Amino acid sequence: MLETWYLGTEGGNAIADVLFGDYNPSGKLPMSFPYNVGQIPVYYSHLNTGRPRGTKNMGKYTTSYFDSPNEPLFPFGLGLSYTDFNIDFVLSSTEMTKNSEIVVTANIENIGDKLGTQTVQLYLQDITASVSRPVKQLVGFENITLKPHEKGQIKFVIKYNMIKCNMLPNLVNLMCSLALTRQLRINRRLLY
Repeated sequence: MLETWYLGTEGGNAIADVLFGDYNPSGKLPMSFPYNVGQIPVYYSHLNTGRPRGTKNMGKYTTSYFDSPNEPLFPFGLGLSYTDFNIDFVLSSTEMTKNSEIVVTANIENIGDKLGTQTVQLYLQDITASVSRPVKQLVGFENITLKPHEKGQIKFVIKYNMIKCNMLPNLVNLMCSLALTRQLRINRRLLY
């Protein structure tokens, strides 16, 4: 599927270049697309309902739809290309104070046979906030262009003011993702 909006006079040529493989696409969706109209509004930074995600046999006090999954059909930030990337995330520390920062290093490798650009996205989630916070909040993104089998590195710096919501100690769940059909999640909790 190729999504194009408001193309200019060379739009047809641009679409042909992408479809015939002369250009490797790297765009990401600026919005989420639902499975059906019953799922609207659907957006990546929705607030937590306080109830667990529903699955079969969990009982009636869950967050779920009867006829579609909770996740959108095509989520915000999704975008594919004609090459594949491997990515590994490393944290400089798992603890943070008001005066410190954490560096998230993304080691990226183009494992495909074509030149490609990847957008690495950094999301944060406050899982124990005393006020409603988004379940996923985009706080940074960087593009990197790599030749076939080339490796590269991107660094994100997380500072205290990026994650603070109030003065009470909270746990922050750090989620790093590739804007592909999969998401990588760092299962570390940061205490601030």
